[in-house]
Amino acid sequence: MPRLSSATFRFLNAGTLVTGVALALLLSGCQGASTPSTSPSETSSTTASPTTSSSVPAASATPSAASGAAAYKPADAKGKAQNVPIPVMPELAKENSKAGLEAFIGYWFQLLSYSYETGDDSRAKELSSESCLLCTDLLSGVATNYTDGRWLIGGQYRTPVIEVLWQPSAASQTAKVQVLQQQTIYMNADGTNGREPTAATNDAAAFFGVFNNGSWSTTDLGVIR
Repeated sequence: MPRLSSATFRFLNAGTLVTGVALALLLSGCQGASTPSTSPSETSSTTASPTTSSSVPAASATPSAASGAAAYKPADAKGKAQNVPIPVMPELAKENSKAGLEAFIGYWFQLLSYSYETGDDSRAKELSSESCLLCTDLLSGVATNYTDGRWLIGGQYRTPVIEVLWQPSAASQTAKVQVLQQQTIYMNADGTNGREPTAATNDAAAFFGVFNNGSWSTTDLGVIR
């Protein structure tokens, strides 16, 4: 399955709408921030440059205990995840603003995590433009690994650092993001391992989004090397 750190996306594609100043800031702020093949416990305390991020409401993905919802059960060697909470978009993520884009980025990666846990990539697809080739590869890879009874263990994302490089007059907005992904284990329908697990990653990514018709969409994504 394609990973966020795929060498194919080492550099951003040439069609991305971004000024030279913004790209220079991205490269100077995030080069060398990637930590290869670390475990989830090790990456949880690692912070890529920059180390600050404005506070925005996180997407809600946990049902209330009083709601009577069935208990969430993560995937394991015996079967797929069950009762995975669907991420809810924060109201702030609907705003065409710096804080709105930051909230949207966090929400989009939660949708990507949801796809890894359930095989349902429909919500993430709705908010990803066709121009985002890495988005397409990641989601198609998830779909492939949920066919014929297969499933995934792990692979969830976290984005502890998001810095939006807001430019009011720009057609496309840019952010640099620390992206942590858990180890991914590939299971066959009979409970055997389908292939070697993919190690956990800690990457500095460039994220590009456009606000059209009242909502954000992800237009490009790539790892900064």
